[in-house]
This record gives sequence, C-alpha cells and structure tokens, in this order.
Amino acid sequence: MAENKTYTGGCHCGQVRFECTTDMAMVTACNCSICTKKGLHFVFMPPTSFQLRAGAENLKEYLFNRHAIRHQLCIDCGVDVFARVNKPDGTDIVALNVSCIDGIDLSRIAMTPVDGKSR
Repeated sequence: MAENKTYTGGCHCGQVRFECTTDMAMVTACNCSICTKKGLHFVFMPPTSFQLRAGAENLKEYLFNRHAIRHQLCIDCGVDVFARVNKPDGTDIVALNVSCIDGIDLSRIAMTPVDGKSR
C-alpha cells in the first residue's frame, strides 16, 4: 500500500505555492480535451490535505463544459496548478496537477487511464 508523503510545489513563475499530503496511489492519465491539450495529470485529495501557501490573489478560475471542475490557473504564467471538484455526492475534492510538485519525475509515476473523452 502506498504511503502518505508531504509535497510542496507551485506554478512556473513561483507566485502560487502549495503544500499537500497524498499517497499518490492514483494519478490520472485522462484523455479529455483539456487534460490532453495541457498534459494534465491529477491526483485527488480532500481539501484538508491541501494548503495554498502563497498566491491566492494570482489565481484565475477556468470553467468549461459542465462547469464541474474549477481549474485554478496562475494569472502570470498560466499554469493550471490545481482544481476544485465536487463529487456527485457533494463532497469537495482538490485535484492537484502532479506536474506542479517540486522535483517530480513523471516517468517514475504509474498513471491510471481515465476515459474523460466519453463522459
């Protein structure tokens, strides 16, 4: 079983910074239009496991399609750092763009395919 670890990270320009705790057990490789075009890979966690440390004023929200995922982008560098999601039962979830974790090596992470294109 994967073990929880604390990670830090942020956007490209450094204005937006976060800290989170996750086991990285499931990182998505989604084929929906936005994940494909932006190369996004998300890990999902409860909001209590994610802390925005800097840059709240530098975030812009982007919504598309059903407006179910509220993407949070840095207004300076344009990086999609994380998203806020409500599960069908109303539970809040944070979807963290794994590429924004400091020192991450995506080639060492097992990706879980998600067919978002068909939803």
